[in-house]
Amino acid sequence: METKRSLSIRLFAGLACSLLALALYAGYTRTQLRVLRRLQTEIIDRNRRDSLLLVRIQNDLNTLGLAMRDMLDAKDGYPLTAWRSQFQRIRTDLEDGVAREAQVAPASRTVDQARYLASSMGQFWDALDRVFDLAAHDEPEARAQVRLSLQARQAALATAVSRLLVENNETEEQAAGETERIHAQVERNLYVFLAAMLLLMGGVSAYLIAHNRRLFERVTTLSARRSELAQQLISMQEGTFRSISRELHDDFGQILTAMGTMLQRANRLAGTNPAALREELREVHEIVQATLEKVRSLSQALHPVMLEEVGFESALDTYIPVFERRSGIAVRYTKSGGVCRVSRDASIHLYRVVQEALNNVTRHSGSKQVEVRLVSSPDTVTLEVEDFGAGFRDSGRPGLGLVSMRERAEMMGGRIEFVEGAKGGALVRIAIPAAKEEEHAPAGV
Repeated sequence: METKRSLSIRLFAGLACSLLALALYAGYTRTQLRVLRRLQTEIIDRNRRDSLLLVRIQNDLNTLGLAMRDMLDAKDGYPLTAWRSQFQRIRTDLEDGVAREAQVAPASRTVDQARYLASSMGQFWDALDRVFDLAAHDEPEARAQVRLSLQARQAALATAVSRLLVENNETEEQAAGETERIHAQVERNLYVFLAAMLLLMGGVSAYLIAHNRRLFERVTTLSARRSELAQQLISMQEGTFRSISRELHDDFGQILTAMGTMLQRANRLAGTNPAALREELREVHEIVQATLEKVRSLSQALHPVMLEEVGFESALDTYIPVFERRSGIAVRYTKSGGVCRVSRDASIHLYRVVQEALNNVTRHSGSKQVEVRLVSSPDTVTLEVEDFGAGFRDSGRPGLGLVSMRERAEMMGGRIEFVEGAKGGALVRIAIPAAKEEEHAPAGV
């Protein structure tokens, strides 16, 4: 008792230490992940989106500069007002880019920087509108305004955008450095935590292995003894059934047969032949026949002699009609595959499994129909008993019949399954290795 209490205290102490260490590390990791998430979403990702929009604005400004250069080129002969629609398209795209960029601008950008970009852009478009209005009646002066004012404004805007891109890149590099530092710290702490947990788990595991090894050895020994005792019990039970069956079949069966013959002879040799005597003798004969049938039925139940005389298949062919008459349950029996090769020792266990499964159908399922399927192959013999009733009920522990069937399957070196059938009933499936040719039980005499 003291040993159990000491082991429980140590296990609980180890579990508490493990949970405490896990909780501390989880809290620390969660805090670091929050920092990483903030850096990722609020700085790095936002800077990248803002930089893409700034590049778009810069491209539009470059396109604007090229358009002004082409507009001032006098070789094409186009008036300045002809360029108004092209500049309007650039303006639309540029204003859209500026509006989108203002929505994702990083928090580090000052109000003055944002105001400068917006006001400079507005002043440029106002100046451009005045140039186009001036070009309608004084084109040389308008061209001079483009050279002196608009190109300078465009260059100033391009410089401002480039400066913002540089600031974004610097901020992103700083955030990337901070992210890398946090990753390295989390990774280092993870290794420390894993090492501590491995040491703790190793100590607990070593203690449990040393303490439970003796228990496992005892459990293994008890399990081996239980299986051996169960097999001995089944073997002894079958030996007892076989002995009683032989006595019933050889002694009582012969006696009752002789009694029936003698009564028939007395009925034929009655001197006076009175009707009452013949009726009495007939009734005695019927009783003897009924008793003989009961003795034979009991003999088959204790140990089916037909297994040794005609083999498993023929014994099953005989037993199924008897079960139908006794229980009132219709049995659909099908066989497939080649010859059913079952050894003498395995045939009785397989026969008992069929009996137990059919008896369970009678007692528990409530089904009026059952299917028995025997499938033979060169390596395996599979037998299935399926009903269409209530199925297996979960009673907490298996009944003795199921345990007996499982033990018999293990004795034959096979496996047995208790599963739900295709239509909701109970399905018992047992598969055993096919017997070798020299071990094959006889198919008939």
